[in-house]
Amino acid sequence: MINLKKTSVTVLLLVVSLVSSAQNKLIDKVVAVVGEHAILMSEVEAQKLQAYQQGTKVTDELGCTILEDLMLEKLLLHQAELDSIEVGEAQVNAELDQRIQYFASQMPNGVADLEKFYEKSIQEIKDEFYVQIENRMKVQQMQQSITSEVKVSPKEVQEFYNSFPLDSVPLVGSQIQLQQIILKPNITDEEKKEVKDELTDLRKKIVKGSLSFESAAKFYSCDKASAEQGGDFGWVGRGQFVPQFEAMAYQTPIDSVSPVFETQYGYHILRIEKRRGEQFYGRHILLCLKPSFEQLAVCKKRLDSIRTAIKSGSITFEEAVTEFSDDEMTKGTQGIVYNQNTGTSFLDIEDIDPVTFQQIDPIDVGQMSKSFLFETYDGQSYKLVKLLDKTAPHRANLKDDYQLIQQFAKQNKQNNYLLKWVNTKLNDIFVRLDEDYQSCEFRFDWTREN
Repeated sequence: MINLKKTSVTVLLLVVSLVSSAQNKLIDKVVAVVGEHAILMSEVEAQKLQAYQQGTKVTDELGCTILEDLMLEKLLLHQAELDSIEVGEAQVNAELDQRIQYFASQMPNGVADLEKFYEKSIQEIKDEFYVQIENRMKVQQMQQSITSEVKVSPKEVQEFYNSFPLDSVPLVGSQIQLQQIILKPNITDEEKKEVKDELTDLRKKIVKGSLSFESAAKFYSCDKASAEQGGDFGWVGRGQFVPQFEAMAYQTPIDSVSPVFETQYGYHILRIEKRRGEQFYGRHILLCLKPSFEQLAVCKKRLDSIRTAIKSGSITFEEAVTEFSDDEMTKGTQGIVYNQNTGTSFLDIEDIDPVTFQQIDPIDVGQMSKSFLFETYDGQSYKLVKLLDKTAPHRANLKDDYQLIQQFAKQNKQNNYLLKWVNTKLNDIFVRLDEDYQSCEFRFDWTREN
C-alpha cells in the first residue's frame, strides 16, 4: 500500500494524550485543509513525538512526510464520505476495546493506571477517541475499496522479482512446517464436581459480601490476563466469547453474579456491569479443570504408544491425527499447523512457543519429537510433533518463497494504483497548505490549481 505508516493509521493514545495535555501551553493552528477536513499543527507534533520515542531522528523532512500522510488520510476520508462508507458502532467499539486493553497491559496496574493517567474513566477515554477511530477505519476501508480489484499475474510476480538487484532481495528467516497430535487427559465427573463446588463456595462468599469479586478473581481465577484486572474482560460484542459464556452474559442481570456454568475452559461465574446495544462489559472468574498426575501419566503413555505405532508403520501420522488427536483446530488439516497471519503452513521460528521449539530443534526433517507436556488454552495436555520441513535463512527466491514475493508484488501494484487515484482526485478537491510547509518536497502536487 501507499506510505500510510502505521504511526499515522494507528492511534497511539498515550502519545496523542501527551501532546493534547500540552496544547494549553502551545498556540495551535491549522496547517492544511483537504476538502472540509482541517489538519492541526498539534496532530503533526504528536506524530513527531511518537517518532522520536521510537528512535527516529526528528527533522523538517519528517514533518513534511507526516503532514502528507495526514493529508492523504483526509483525502481518503473525504472520498469515503462521498461514497457513504459506514463503519458500524460495534466495529469501532471493538477496535477501541482492543487498543485500550493493549495500553492497559503496558501499565503496572492496568486499567487503573490508564484511568489515572488520563484523569478519566475508561468510558470517557473511549468517548474522546470514538470519532477519531471511526474516521481512521473509514480511511482503511476506502483504501481497501480502491485497490480491492488489483491482482497480479505470475508474469508480473516474476518481473517484480527480477526488478530487484541481487543484494536488495530481502532475507527470509528460518521457517518450519510441522504436524501435531494433542491428547488431553480425561477429567472424571467427580473431579469436575470438586472444581464446580469450589467455585460455588466462592460465589456464595461474593454474594454474601464477605469476599469481593475483584479479590476472588485475582487470587483464584486461572484466566491470568483478566485476573490481574480483578476479572475485568472489558467491552465485548457478540461472537467474541464461546457460546455458553455469551449466553450467560446476556441473560445475567446487571450487577448480579451469574450461576456457575461450564465451558470448554472450565467453570465460570461472571458479573455484567454495563450493557450497550449488543455489547456488554464485566468481570469473570474461571476455575480450570486440573488433571491429576495419574491422568497425565495415562495420557503420556497413550501418546507414547501412538508414537511407537507410527514409527513401526502400522499407522501413518495423518491417520493417527484423525483417529486420536483432541485438537479440533488441526484435526481437519491432518495435524498441520497453519500460520494465522499468512495463511500458509510455514511458521517463523520466533513464533514457535519455547516448549515446542525445544522439542523440534534437535530433530531432523521427517522425524518426530518425543511426547511432551504442553499448556494449551484449556489446560495441560500432551503433544507429539513431526517436523515436515525446515528452511535455512536465505535470500528470497521464486521457487521457495513465491507466495511471499507475490504478496510484495501485489502491494507494489496496489501502491501504484493508489498513486494514480490520488493524482486524479487532486484535480477535484480543495486543498490549502500553510506557508510554513510550502517548501516541502511532497510526492503529490497538493498546491496545484483547483
